[in-house]
Amino acid sequence: MKALRLSLIVGALVLSVAPVRAQVVVYDPAVVTRNSITAVIKEYLAELQTQQHSQLRRMAHRLSNFTDLGKYRVAGAPLWRIHDFEDPNLFRFARDYHAALNYGDEGGGVRAVTQALLNEPALLARLTPAARRALTAPMATLDVAAATLTSGTNDTGRVRYNGRAELRAIQALETDVTNGSLEQSMTAVLDKISGGVLVGARQRQNRVQVLAAVVEQLAVDGKRARDTEAATLNMQLTAWREREVVNAAFAAGAGDALRTWRQP
Repeated sequence: MKALRLSLIVGALVLSVAPVRAQVVVYDPAVVTRNSITAVIKEYLAELQTQQHSQLRRMAHRLSNFTDLGKYRVAGAPLWRIHDFEDPNLFRFARDYHAALNYGDEGGGVRAVTQALLNEPALLARLTPAARRALTAPMATLDVAAATLTSGTNDTGRVRYNGRAELRAIQALETDVTNGSLEQSMTAVLDKISGGVLVGARQRQNRVQVLAAVVEQLAVDGKRARDTEAATLNMQLTAWREREVVNAAFAAGAGDALRTWRQP
């Protein structure tokens, strides 16, 4: 028994130490097909990402890589000039209004060059309602014209005065935009776009102010033309209504002039 047990132990040790000389190969067509498809898809994705990366790098290149941006600068842009001179004899009678056109004004410059309208409340009170209405209407037109002139002059002066600082901002933006440095990031480019949009918004606001002043002036001209036509028609209608009295007065006046006229 002992000899048999020893033989079995020695045999087990020999079998465990001896190398395995035969292996069984397992082939699964479904697994192989799936792995092949996965490998092809991953290869396509890797190639697509490589192409996208190359395209993004080409898109990220600044235009200065291909051309000189200095050719987009505008030379000789018109300047906003303030025509204010030290000579006291220049614009001697309109110096205040000239200053208003350069810097803006609250009305002093306009009053310095316009004829003042007499204010006679007691005289107006003595008139009949119809006569008072006929007189106050053109007086109101003069007030409207003065208000429009004051507003337009102030807007023009403000636009001219602020235009100098705006021009400096545009020139600085132009310098940054035409900068050929390749180190600028996308954030820097977006900041330039934001600056251009801001300058454009300011210019549109100034343009609207100038157009509003023009519309106001046209409105005043239209009111004045309407009042003139109304006064002309009123005089014609009054002449037709009072034709007998008017004709008699005209005849009496003409006859008196003929009787009293003498050769000088």
